[in-house]
Amino acid sequence: MLKRLAFTLVLTVAAFGSARAQTLEPVKFAWNPNPQTAQIDVAIKNGLFKDAGLDVKVITFPSGREALEALMGGQVDFAYMAEFPVATAVLRQQKLKIIADLSRYRGQRVISSAKTLDLKSVNDLVGKKLGTTLGTNIEFFTYRLLAQTGAKPIIVNAGPADLLPAVVRGDIDAAIMFPTFYGAAKKTLGDDYRELVSDSYVLHMVITASPAVMEKRPAIVDKFVSALVKADAALKEDEAGAEQAVFANMKGMMSLPALHDMLKEMEFKVQLDDSLPSLLSDEAGWIVDRGMVKADKPTAATFREFIYGAPLKKVSPENVKLP
Repeated sequence: MLKRLAFTLVLTVAAFGSARAQTLEPVKFAWNPNPQTAQIDVAIKNGLFKDAGLDVKVITFPSGREALEALMGGQVDFAYMAEFPVATAVLRQQKLKIIADLSRYRGQRVISSAKTLDLKSVNDLVGKKLGTTLGTNIEFFTYRLLAQTGAKPIIVNAGPADLLPAVVRGDIDAAIMFPTFYGAAKKTLGDDYRELVSDSYVLHMVITASPAVMEKRPAIVDKFVSALVKADAALKEDEAGAEQAVFANMKGMMSLPALHDMLKEMEFKVQLDDSLPSLLSDEAGWIVDRGMVKADKPTAATFREFIYGAPLKKVSPENVKLP
């Protein structure tokens, strides 16, 4: 089924006709254009994967879950995803490694329409219908946000694309949706747009490597991470150019003003530190408590074993701060 879902993006990462391209090592990468992995857009635009000796074929999947399944099934060598699917994978005893943490996002929002709910604080949600997408990282954000105040709304499950229409119709009083929908919500609701911003959950966008590439092609991992570090530097040197690269690859998924606003809230830096295993441990404990996976609760030390910092440490040792 995954093979039917997957399709190759028209993003040329290598110049196939050149003599140099014939020496490039083939790599399959599960990635789809999004605002939170700008280093990938920069690496593609600037030919940094090619410079590292890699012929990267980008394959897209609808979500991080499907990308993870493709990674575990050997369909791809590397995959990008939010950190949340990794917590589930470890609970299911699947083998993979996080090799880079590309970005952090602290701008998660609760959104409402003033026609239904003039949202000013989390306590305004008490007894109200709050839409979210169960089984995802935004449900985890919902949990963390409400746990801080003890507020108890009525949780309504809806697909990511269904939350904004539900707010507009008044079917729900407020929604916690994926960040890519924030711009559309603000535009659609206009003067009635209301939001609460919270950093109670910080989303991490990570790059994972398959067991096969770790075991059989470790040099590929080094080259891939090296290209990401160079892309990180190029992004900082030309933020406007990076924004244009992201916008071009997203092909209308977000307006340029909405993308610009979101990128301002992103922290882009290829790193690995102890905030990641700590978050993964909290997520795994929540997943077990919810009964989503039957397993013992792993500790942060358990997740540390699934983070491989050696390639990043070779090229940017100051960006690896792991116990």
